[in-house]
Amino acid sequence: MTSHQSHGEQLLKTDGVELCVETFGDPAAPAIVLVAGAAASMLWWDAGLCEQLAARGRFVVRYDHRDTGRSTCYPPGEPAYSFNDLTLDALAIQDALGIGRAHVVCQSMFGGSGLVLGVDHPDRVASLTFVSTSTGADDLPPPSGDLAMPAEPDSSDAAAVVEYVVAGARAFAGGSPYFDEAAIRALAEHDVARARNYASTLVNHYAVEPDGPARGGFGDITAPTLVVHGDHDPLLPLPHGEALRDAIPGARLLVLKGAGHDLPRPVWDDFVSALVSHTEGARS
Repeated sequence: MTSHQSHGEQLLKTDGVELCVETFGDPAAPAIVLVAGAAASMLWWDAGLCEQLAARGRFVVRYDHRDTGRSTCYPPGEPAYSFNDLTLDALAIQDALGIGRAHVVCQSMFGGSGLVLGVDHPDRVASLTFVSTSTGADDLPPPSGDLAMPAEPDSSDAAAVVEYVVAGARAFAGGSPYFDEAAIRALAEHDVARARNYASTLVNHYAVEPDGPARGGFGDITAPTLVVHGDHDPLLPLPHGEALRDAIPGARLLVLKGAGHDLPRPVWDDFVSALVSHTEGARS
């Protein structure tokens, strides 16, 4: 096995919860833990992207949140966990894999997890990267006026659910020239087929109130921080990323030109280069 290949999926059991995890690369290399956005399984961190990072000397960890993919799920609308529990799942995975300090990359709503980890658990975080997220400040611009979200599907109709996911991804791409509908459709089909209960995936993360850190806010983050934001993001327009950079001491901003709320393949080279550089000097 070459160092950049996947080590395969595994189910880790911790405190009565099963979390599906997949790793790429050399376990002795600096670890990058990828935390997906709301309602997103590990598949939304593309395996090809993980392989690129592993080929650049990183040990990459992606996983299914609760209520996504193969991890523990709960009845739709009845998540038996807090936002903080979802955040602590990332630390449980680090513990299970023997990772003391990780370079944590958090996307969209789960930027809130990066905030909690950075402020309340700084000893476990070698660096932070926030992708397509926000400080949540009231004075930031609302979603784009032409962000047309599809109507929720009948969750028992797999084909309708796939169409819903594709339409949502198209909307979140914000008119990006990089939106690849065929690739997104294949991903959505795999995601829906693989999930324990996609009806729970669609709603449960949004039923949980985000928990803030106990010890402070963005200004109290001490880990080296990279903010990554697409200039086509219709859900959280670019000023959200700029505000996040300004709120965190010493943070840097990478603007992905042509990208929406996601990480389309044509921006991978820029993202990977920036993330490898960002995680080069930070102690893991």
